[in-house]
Amino acid sequence: MLVPELTRPAQRIGSILRERGETVAVGEGSAGGLISAALLSVPGASAYYLGGAVIYTAAAARAWITGAVEAPPGMRGATEEFATYLARSAAIRLGATWGIGEAGAAGPPNRYGDPAGHCWVAVAGPAEATNLIATGRVEREQNMVAFAAAALDLLLDVLGSAVDANGPASS
Repeated sequence: MLVPELTRPAQRIGSILRERGETVAVGEGSAGGLISAALLSVPGASAYYLGGAVIYTAAAARAWITGAVEAPPGMRGATEEFATYLARSAAIRLGATWGIGEAGAAGPPNRYGDPAGHCWVAVAGPAEATNLIATGRVEREQNMVAFAAAALDLLLDVLGSAVDANGPASS
């Protein structure tokens, strides 16, 4: 059973995307599939969720997302650039309106020296946004949930901004 911090925003996202006829794809790393699981926990998710991948290693990135968009030179994991790359690549690979990207260190610190609880989340599509998460916690599972919740919350914020900028979605 998923926690309410994930299911509540996922239900709102599902409602908005279904109403607008929009779709989402996910490229996540240290959240380990929790973003996708939350979106899929909503009945009728097949109307808006096109798919996702857990990009936890360089091998996974090469296999599932490389080539969708040009990678910034010198890009590494757990950065704003990588989270944005994941979001854009997921959306392009699956032909989704929106892409969610997540890249961080759930715990322990990663090989780049980022502390446990450090994460970037990104949304790409008709509008883009990123957010840095720093939980200050070392508990891996709690960080994974916090990262997934932050990604879902960011998509909700961007979806709300897209409505504000374009007027209410048509019914």
